[in-house]
Amino acid sequence: MRDTKAPTAPHRARKRFGQNFLVDRHYILRIVDAIDPRPEQRIVEIGPGQAALTRELLAAMDAHCATGQAASLDVVEIDRDLVARLTAEFPRDRLRVHEADALEFDFATLAADAKLRVVGNLPYNISTPILFRLCEFEDRISDMTFMLQKEVVDRMAASEGSGERGRLSVMLQYRYRVEKCFDVPPGAFRPIPAVDSSIVRLTPLGSKRLRPNNETRFAQIVTAAFTQRRKMIRKSLAAWVSADAWTAIGIEPTARAEDLSTAEFVAISDWREGSSP
Repeated sequence: MRDTKAPTAPHRARKRFGQNFLVDRHYILRIVDAIDPRPEQRIVEIGPGQAALTRELLAAMDAHCATGQAASLDVVEIDRDLVARLTAEFPRDRLRVHEADALEFDFATLAADAKLRVVGNLPYNISTPILFRLCEFEDRISDMTFMLQKEVVDRMAASEGSGERGRLSVMLQYRYRVEKCFDVPPGAFRPIPAVDSSIVRLTPLGSKRLRPNNETRFAQIVTAAFTQRRKMIRKSLAAWVSADAWTAIGIEPTARAEDLSTAEFVAISDWREGSSP
């Protein structure tokens, strides 16, 4: 039998899990409005923490349920103390709690009958690895809405020519439409973080996205270009592209990595793949 008595002692945020809990109801409701959840959707929340967003997601889903039946969602939580609180507060048919590390969790197991909508306030110390992990399930995801460090979101959404553009920008924009929704101030959290935060939505491009002939080669070239981002690409990519090939590719060799579009990186990768022995 499920223990319905929730732990009474306050949970202390654990630095090793990057825990900063969103407590400002105004911003919680803004996030829910941005997600616009529906009861028929398969929604999974990463890092529900103290369930501030979880409760409002369920309430919003219930409000759209024509049958009057309570909605449900999945959550992935690594902190066993928080798992205990979640399982004590919510019945199993309401909240399916998966005690796991999001970096190792197999999200495909939740997408057997419908594509996933993934949401959450991601731990800022591992947000980029989680984003790349979720790329592995691209074809099983409908969209993703996350709270992230503002600086990271600005990089994710940076267009060519921007000094904020980097490897993260290209590798995500290559797969998703990236939309910055709004900013969230430090005071909306407890403990108060030392950085501003932002809400971002990522929608898979699906069949509309560019597909290089060799995705591994594409990723290697993007990484090489931004590893030496201050150099012109004729130098930063000298190991990949011969000096006389830039004209054939159709890219100015004096450009820097931040100046290139995703399509231009694909063109470089495809040229390299075609010229390889």
